[in-house]
Amino acid sequence: MKRLELLAPARDYESAVAAVDAGADAIYIGGARFGARHAAANTADDIRRAAEYAHLYGVRVHAALNTLLYDDELADAGRQARELIAVGVDALIVQDMALRRMALPVELHASTQTAIRTPAEAVFLARAGFARVILERALSLDEIRAICRATTAEVECFVHGAICVGYSGQCYLSRSMSARSGNRGECSQPCRLSYDLEDAAGRRILRGKHLLSVRDLNLSDRLGELIDAGVTSFKIEGRLKDTCYIRNVVAYYRQRLDEAIAARSDCRRASVGESRPDFAPDPSKSFTRGESEYFLAGRSAGVASFDTPKSVGEFVGRVAACDARGFTLDRDAALGAGDGLCIGADGTNVNSVEGRRVVPNRMPAAIRRGAAVYRNLDSRFRLQVERSRMRRAIPATACVTVTPERATVRYTDCEGLSAEASREGRFEPAGDPAKMADLLRTQAARSGDTPFEVRRVEVAGAERFVPLSLIGVLRREALEALRRVRAARVPERRILPEELHAPCPAAVLSAEANVTNRLAERFYRDHGVVRIERGLDLEASTAGRRVMRSAYCIRREIGECLRDGSRIQGDLFLVRGTKRYRLAFDCAHCEMSLTDER
Repeated sequence: MKRLELLAPARDYESAVAAVDAGADAIYIGGARFGARHAAANTADDIRRAAEYAHLYGVRVHAALNTLLYDDELADAGRQARELIAVGVDALIVQDMALRRMALPVELHASTQTAIRTPAEAVFLARAGFARVILERALSLDEIRAICRATTAEVECFVHGAICVGYSGQCYLSRSMSARSGNRGECSQPCRLSYDLEDAAGRRILRGKHLLSVRDLNLSDRLGELIDAGVTSFKIEGRLKDTCYIRNVVAYYRQRLDEAIAARSDCRRASVGESRPDFAPDPSKSFTRGESEYFLAGRSAGVASFDTPKSVGEFVGRVAACDARGFTLDRDAALGAGDGLCIGADGTNVNSVEGRRVVPNRMPAAIRRGAAVYRNLDSRFRLQVERSRMRRAIPATACVTVTPERATVRYTDCEGLSAEASREGRFEPAGDPAKMADLLRTQAARSGDTPFEVRRVEVAGAERFVPLSLIGVLRREALEALRRVRAARVPERRILPEELHAPCPAAVLSAEANVTNRLAERFYRDHGVVRIERGLDLEASTAGRRVMRSAYCIRREIGECLRDGSRIQGDLFLVRGTKRYRLAFDCAHCEMSLTDER
């Protein structure tokens, strides 16, 4: 059976618990340092608590240790890696090959920051000892299928959330504007800023548009195709998102992935426990810049979000009429006071609603007849999710056995793990065995705040009277013993050796290969690389260097693809203040790149 994993982000312990309760089969979380999201750092004790809770359900914990390392950081990075292993993480997600050379007793996953886009790269990393490869988000379904077919490593694929417009791990746009580097966990997200598009003569083609900001990913309708392609882990982006986002989006993908699994006889979930949300999950009601399948069906226009990089939300209608105080929608919409609205690049909140007429707390200039209105905060839905008492329950059965000298309560979970509690005593005949049996079933079926849900109770020996208080004590002891049995289990880990002579696909590594320390350099030289450029993050400046390469193309988005005969010829530039980036278009590979001009 193919084990399929829904992988959810966790900013902290609270969101880790929310992800598990919502149905995640695995979570990924950052340690104190060396994670690609510095704002989502956690202590070792927090991760220990998260792992203990997750492991009850067979949920794996992956720790993100996926920044580039400098020589003077190798010892600290090694210590943190071992600390994370000691507190129970099941895998480390890494970008820097120095961690491959530290003989760490843990499963290793090659981060999306390693920019895996070809079968050859995936095969190499698998032979180098990586149990899993995490793919670049810009790949098509055919490209994903080819990688899955070629490699022995598990394949993880992003299915929801924000998209890095540049190839992951090979973007230096943030570094070109400040000391903050995306490869060091401090991306300032300059791709979400506004730019002017100019030609070589300085003529402005577009002014003040978010030309590098792309819509968020939503592949919920394509999970079945990804399963059939060979993907086994389905990743939700969002280690900086709040618990409401986690509960809603994870619960939604749990339902969609379960539907896909149910349609395939050779697939099963990678963890146990049933989650029952007490709200109707809907990802359009959580943070979203608008939905996109990006390039899963091939490279095409329509993935950009030029007007705003902020959360757009769900479409609710268009403005049919407006005045100084409010506006009227062209359709019915269940808006309420406190809802957030997005109109173009501007936003406001709802003060009151009467029918289709909406009175906001202020009237943005963008509110005019025909304007599209989106709701980016559904206040009632958010309150419902915040108050949710969703729990995750592990199905179990109980058996109560009474003999003249002993009473025993035994629980067995859905994986066949068992635990029991018993007491010796003198148990006299019961006056009404049938009633006794009913009372024993009722008492043994209670699971309280444990992770278990008792589905069936068998009773043997109901002709003997047992005080229900004793059965209650045995029930609590046996369920706690079963909880400890589950907590002590360690999920399966694939700790693989490095094939020292596996050839690297490239004999020459450019600065974009991100070799920034001696261990990583030794790794690549051992695998046949003959020339290695100094990693760009080590340089004082990116002036004159390529700072982004992308499958996304501005020309394609504005209908000026060179292959289709563009009216706009010559060089193009992105300009913001004093920063100027030359655009280059590689039509043979359908790629765009940015070079830092100053």
